[in-house]
Amino acid sequence: MQTTSRVGAEDAPNTVTAEGMPAARRTVDGYLAATFPWYGLDEAFTGPRRLMQVGTAADGTVQHGSIGHGDEPSVRADAGTEKQRFAVVVSMASSPVRRSGDGTGVLDATTVSSAAWLAGSGLLACTWPPQMDHALRDDWLDQQTETAFELADDLDGPAWSVLSLPVDGVPVPFHYRESEYGWVLAGSALGGVYIGAYGRGMSAYGLGFSVIGDITTYA
Repeated sequence: MQTTSRVGAEDAPNTVTAEGMPAARRTVDGYLAATFPWYGLDEAFTGPRRLMQVGTAADGTVQHGSIGHGDEPSVRADAGTEKQRFAVVVSMASSPVRRSGDGTGVLDATTVSSAAWLAGSGLLACTWPPQMDHALRDDWLDQQTETAFELADDLDGPAWSVLSLPVDGVPVPFHYRESEYGWVLAGSALGGVYIGAYGRGMSAYGLGFSVIGDITTYA
């Protein structure tokens, strides 16, 4: 699950990189470079969708990425975070234990726990208790991130329940948990992909997932 770079989709569409390539195009190319299918919410969701970011290994191999649905998550105090309605779907390639691209180490196998960790850390990244001083947020985030990692490593523990949701029309069991900041879930899909998701303001119980036929339509 180790990554060395992320390509963000929050850049404005007309932003141009140092290489002269529009940032939006660069982001789409990151998704197109993946060797696994991408998942998003199924057609029952009719709101806005967006590319967010991809994560790559040291050798540039795309390992995971996120698709946003609904409002754009924000930690800004003036953004009305308590009123935000969004769900983010994380697709992660299933990979065995393998040597790193530079040959200097070994990368762990990816599992459903890996997807749960990515989803949990994603929710934390767009969370900020409104009563907290800005100077304390880094300490809070470190503590909460460690907790999210421990929870993801214990999917059979009491913090998680099982929720059945459709993936390409087929019911699939997901590990699911709620907190005061939102919800997180993780499970498996066909095609060697783990699905993680997190959100706030939208109920997870009515969600369904489906493979994305043309990722360029999300740019």
